[in-house]
Amino acid sequence: MSGTLYGVGLGPGDPELVTVKAARLITAADVIAYHCARHGRSIARSIAEPYLRAGQVEEQLVYPLTTEGTDHPGGYEGAMNDFYEAAAARLAAHLEAGRDVVLLAEGDPLFFSSYMHMHKRIADRFATEIVPGVTSVSAAAAAIGAPLVEGDDVLTVLPGTLPPEVLAERLRSTDAAAIMKVSRHFAGIQDALKQAGRLEDAHYVERASSTAQRTAPVTEIDPATVPYMAIVIVPGHEAAGAPVAGSAAPADRVGRVDVVGLGPGGRDWLTPQAQAVLAAADHLIGYTTYIDRVPPNPRQQRHASDNKVESERAEFALDLALRGERVAVVSSGDPGVFAMASAVIEVAAEPRYAGVEVAIVPGLTAAQAVASQVGAPLGHDYAVISLSDRLKPWPVIARRLEAAAEADLVITIYNPASKTRRAQLVDARDLLLKYRSPATPVIIGRAVGAPEQTITITSLGDFDPEIVDMRCLLIVGSSQTRVVDGPHGPRVFTPRRYPD
Repeated sequence: MSGTLYGVGLGPGDPELVTVKAARLITAADVIAYHCARHGRSIARSIAEPYLRAGQVEEQLVYPLTTEGTDHPGGYEGAMNDFYEAAAARLAAHLEAGRDVVLLAEGDPLFFSSYMHMHKRIADRFATEIVPGVTSVSAAAAAIGAPLVEGDDVLTVLPGTLPPEVLAERLRSTDAAAIMKVSRHFAGIQDALKQAGRLEDAHYVERASSTAQRTAPVTEIDPATVPYMAIVIVPGHEAAGAPVAGSAAPADRVGRVDVVGLGPGGRDWLTPQAQAVLAAADHLIGYTTYIDRVPPNPRQQRHASDNKVESERAEFALDLALRGERVAVVSSGDPGVFAMASAVIEVAAEPRYAGVEVAIVPGLTAAQAVASQVGAPLGHDYAVISLSDRLKPWPVIARRLEAAAEADLVITIYNPASKTRRAQLVDARDLLLKYRSPATPVIIGRAVGAPEQTITITSLGDFDPEIVDMRCLLIVGSSQTRVVDGPHGPRVFTPRRYPD
């Protein structure tokens, strides 16, 4: 029995825009085929890579030429025709042997795609199925955040390879346009838009939906910088018309800042409220490690920085909100626990930010997450203390530790140690041993919520500071905290009743 040829559209670049059906077929296929230039890199394969599996046969269909000349007797067209015939024969050999072949296509397989050359040569001999994909036109419209067509607008898709005077005439006769194949022809496209009186309406979108996406007015683009993966969008007359009565014009948008707690781990520990606020944001701001935990959205701008610029980060977020932008400042755990909420509120108290709304979106704390993995060590009163002396002196930390220890509180310790800050944890252990029995339970939670999570239950006397780093959180029990054996290992709890 012969195999089936699947022409699978991958969408414009973001692997999350691959359809469920396309992902399923890619994973199940015997053979994965894709076109590429002689450098061997394939955009289509890079989009599909998350869905590939070990053991699949890959057929790399390398173009003999792209834009350069050729000594082929049939010229460029003859060379490409020979290539397509040979490529089709290679795929047909797999199909004849009963192997299913997925031919990857950026965007949609029948929209300016090389897939159609294989389809025309194979469809009359073997079963074929085409899986449509999101086109770069749709992705580009989404990237500029503006309607493409509305009402009676007519959309025309044009190749930028047309002579400028022909392109200008087509632009004059349509409402909306998407201009493809723009890279080497961009200067001529700019000229055609100017001739048609549409230059000021035109938007440039580069690598739509990818992490390298860039948008700008066509008037601001240097033709020498335009890559292959670029498109020009001219919205229709109705779609680009005046704002709906009663709606705010862009300059009058009211911005806001939401400080969002991501929780300590994966999406399962992210609240629905946090998910909704992140989805609605125009900008995401935060420490690089935390920004990377939020899936990319081509509509949003991401501003990552290191973990020592809290005030600058807060000021940047508030300045964006003053310009009408909706901003989400992200923190791990809860933003109000040794995180960004305090910094944002402090800067927002300045008179110039009086009109900016600031909201705090709570998150599951690291202390709660670690406690949940061992039972209920926080079942009674507890204190939360950071050992970092970057923003407060060590004597203050030591006094607080001593007070919490003397009061017999369970103590959760954030920021226990770093590569360069090791002595404080040793000093903290020695201080606590003045008030607590060496048998006091100690829980070390590292990377809780991540695949590399580890949980260690030890005692204050046996506690080894050398195994602790900045990805750890410690819970030191009170005199009442107990460790009991359970069917799946030891459990730790602090009774809610305290002895008289």
